[in-house]
Amino acid sequence: MNWGKVFYIFFTLMSLTTSVSFIFENSVIALFAAASINLISSILKLGVRNLLSAELLAGSLVADLHLLPAFFMYQFGNTETHAGLITGLVIGAIIANVYTIVISIVESAKTKEDF
Repeated sequence: MNWGKVFYIFFTLMSLTTSVSFIFENSVIALFAAASINLISSILKLGVRNLLSAELLAGSLVADLHLLPAFFMYQFGNTETHAGLITGLVIGAIIANVYTIVISIVESAKTKEDF
């Protein structure tokens, strides 16, 4: 079992699920958790040398570039006027994380590792 792969997929799934939790409960804590967990996921993907590692890192960076501005707008901006933009950015991060999960599944199917 490739423990590095387990950890970065774990953090990608955690970022996805905490981003979805923000959609249902607009909380700065949920948004901070999603952004920080996604940053950890991106850092873990820096050392990955798989078939589709560039695509994995790119998807994670896209999610970072959605979650971080959303967090700063929610924390320091006017939440009432930017609520739609914040939610849209989080939905964009969710799509990027789903893309990363799909790429991980495709990459796992293409590699021939014994379990």
